[in-house]
Amino acid sequence: MKIAIIGYGKMGKTIERLATQAGDEIVLKVGHENLEDFTIENLQKADVAIEFSRPEAAFENLKTCIEVGIPVISGTTGWLDKKPEIEALAIQNNGAFIYASNFSIGVNIFFAVNEYLAKMMNPQSQYDVEMEEIHHTEKLDAPSGTGISLANQVIENLDRKNAWVNEPAFDEEKISLISKRIDKVPGTHSIVYNSPIDEIEIKHTAHSREGFALGAIQAARWIIGKQGVFSMKDVLKLA
Repeated sequence: MKIAIIGYGKMGKTIERLATQAGDEIVLKVGHENLEDFTIENLQKADVAIEFSRPEAAFENLKTCIEVGIPVISGTTGWLDKKPEIEALAIQNNGAFIYASNFSIGVNIFFAVNEYLAKMMNPQSQYDVEMEEIHHTEKLDAPSGTGISLANQVIENLDRKNAWVNEPAFDEEKISLISKRIDKVPGTHSIVYNSPIDEIEIKHTAHSREGFALGAIQAARWIIGKQGVFSMKDVLKLA
């Protein structure tokens, strides 16, 4: 496939390397140093766009792709207040769009496990739940998009919780979602259910950035030729 990479940071460069190794062609790569290359003419050379840019740029990047008719997947966090607009635009234009806070195949299986466990724990009121996410010090947002997605899944399926806080929770209706930033550590997310008699924990630890990139490439390949708004559940047949 022919790929446009929008956002040429560490993730964009990892996607480029792995996609090229798989025989795909990068026909456009746009970073802050060559924004002038982000044109309709250049976009139309691609079968699909992979967008990992910055929160302030994501909306316009995605809007342009959809209006040009290029299927697009995005892993940029911090812009989600405008996500419904992009989804509506994709539907109106018969386009194709996937957003994921994390494209890692392992993380998306972890999402499915987290959702299922929360449903099972809903009637078990003797268990409280707390969460922790650990990332390297270069990660600026806290909590991470993945941590927020995990917390929201629990809230949607656990009637006794209605919000998360990025600090110890003293309100029984809130989930404590603790963020830690430690130099040179793998990304780790854990969810712990505690009761007076036992503890249940599920955890995902990423060993490298490649898992995120490989999942994004798989999603990009899957979305070509489709119309609509999708998720990694659709890509991995977890729905």
